[in-house]
Amino acid sequence: MEGADIPCLPRGVRLHHDKVRDAWVLLAPERAVRLDPIGHAILSRVDGTASFDQITADLAATYNAPQEQIAGDAAGFLNALRERLFLEVA
Repeated sequence: MEGADIPCLPRGVRLHHDKVRDAWVLLAPERAVRLDPIGHAILSRVDGTASFDQITADLAATYNAPQEQIAGDAAGFLNALRERLFLEVA
């Protein structure tokens, strides 16, 4: 994931709060991924307009953590979702 990349959820994929389990999930046709708080924090900022650098800068400011560390962790998470077709990059 490069800094200028703009991650977005493809058609048919959405972030959803499962009220029964009181957990956030990423839903896709015939698939679902339960998110931990970190995954939700990252994906809640993926809106199709913010760049990867903007997302990691916002996370760094929110959680008072080094942006480089957040970028490494977030890139791994988003790249894994991209490989499983839960995420696209513009």
